[in-house]
Amino acid sequence: MTQPILQLNAIDKAFPGVKALDNACLNVYPGRVMALMGENGAGKSTLMKVLTGIYELDSGSIQYQGQPVKFRGTRDSQEAGISIIHQELNLIPELTIAENIFLGREFVNGLGKIQWKTMYQEANKLLARLNVRHSSNELLGSLSLGEQQMVEIAKALSFDAKVIIMDEPTDALTDTETQSLFSVINELRSQGHGIVYISHRLKEIFEICDDITVLRDGRFISECKVTDTDEDGLIEMMVGRKLEEQYPRVEIEKGPVSLEVMNLSGSGVHDVSFKLHQGEILGVSGLMGAGRTELMKVIYGALHRDQGEVIINNKPISPKSPKDGLSEGIAYISEDRKGDGLVLGLSVKENMSLCALTQLSKGLQIQHNTEATAVEDFIELFNIKTPGREQIIGNLSGGNQQKVAIAKGLMTRPKVLILDEPTRGVDVGAKKEIYHLINQFKSEGMSIILVSSEMAEVLGMSDRILVMHEGRITGEFSAHDANQEKIMACAVGKQANEVAA
Repeated sequence: MTQPILQLNAIDKAFPGVKALDNACLNVYPGRVMALMGENGAGKSTLMKVLTGIYELDSGSIQYQGQPVKFRGTRDSQEAGISIIHQELNLIPELTIAENIFLGREFVNGLGKIQWKTMYQEANKLLARLNVRHSSNELLGSLSLGEQQMVEIAKALSFDAKVIIMDEPTDALTDTETQSLFSVINELRSQGHGIVYISHRLKEIFEICDDITVLRDGRFISECKVTDTDEDGLIEMMVGRKLEEQYPRVEIEKGPVSLEVMNLSGSGVHDVSFKLHQGEILGVSGLMGAGRTELMKVIYGALHRDQGEVIINNKPISPKSPKDGLSEGIAYISEDRKGDGLVLGLSVKENMSLCALTQLSKGLQIQHNTEATAVEDFIELFNIKTPGREQIIGNLSGGNQQKVAIAKGLMTRPKVLILDEPTRGVDVGAKKEIYHLINQFKSEGMSIILVSSEMAEVLGMSDRILVMHEGRITGEFSAHDANQEKIMACAVGKQANEVAA
């Protein structure tokens, strides 16, 4: 193998109460894609922030193109040829594509006047290199998420990046956009760029990557070629143990009907009816845009209801806001934990108890001792890795943030728990913990709706499965009757009675 273009050796980084990196290492090779793998909290993001100068390393060394380097920030590392494309894109929808690519580095003449023609020409060259069929004078906001990601890559190339770091690049992309991204990665690889690819989607690692580096608890575990391991071996390296059963569904006798939805229509939802029992997990599947999240939000009161009924424990309800939904016993855990689910600047305690302050108060006074005890109980139950309940939640890993988001819903003691993409962006170890918690709630008689884009997750955890297409239910299957072919057929618009047994 050729010499690395980038080497991070024996990197240590500590924060108050936690050692984030402990002798962490990473090699990036020209013309190869290096997967950086590990559970949430393994140190991947911290290592990338050390590399790009956001954090200062405590000890260790970084070598780039054979020379020791120490970057003072992301602009410094970008100008040296190392660019990072974050999970949340750093782009401005109201500006043009070219303005986004060259923001802060505009082409100007001696009088300081922007040379628009030159800037658009250079931006168009970068777009053509990535096979993006848009003009650089178009507004960025008119592009799909996948196309915006290509603009982020074009921005990286505008710095003449020799190393490109991609953090969860396909998290919100369609299958078509993902394949387009893979084509671009293959092209970049053939041009000699070194790429660091961070993802929790194991299938992608074996499809697009050449090498794998595994971190666990901030420590370097292994570097190997993709061809030298498999999914089971990779999971074992990441979590330090074998995951014998990925989806540990439990069979229990379901109770009476707790939720009934009758002929419900509203924002993006058309004439939907179904029942949910106590002690049951009802999976909801479908392609992007099928109306799954919209249905949950209409039930919960976050979106407008046009007609139909929602009945909880034989009582019709008409929530007109999320607050109404909570008061009626429905807890909705959003698919967008950072946008809708959590307040990243508040503590673990404040986030977890936010929706349950009524239950934690006497009159107008919050019972702080009761609140602290409840929060500590959930931290222990969920195995949330945090220095303490006062830790700012934005400092936790994605998996631990997700556990707090679920605990936040459960603290309201709901009758119905709606989990919308509960394991998105969560590593395999944290997923397993979340699945066990879901099973525990189910065994205690809770009624659970599981909305997921991962078909294996829906099939593995659900007792019954609803399939949606364009706001309507096109299929309903028991766990024993469902399979990927039936679900996909209904997801593209076929009715269940049209699908072969």
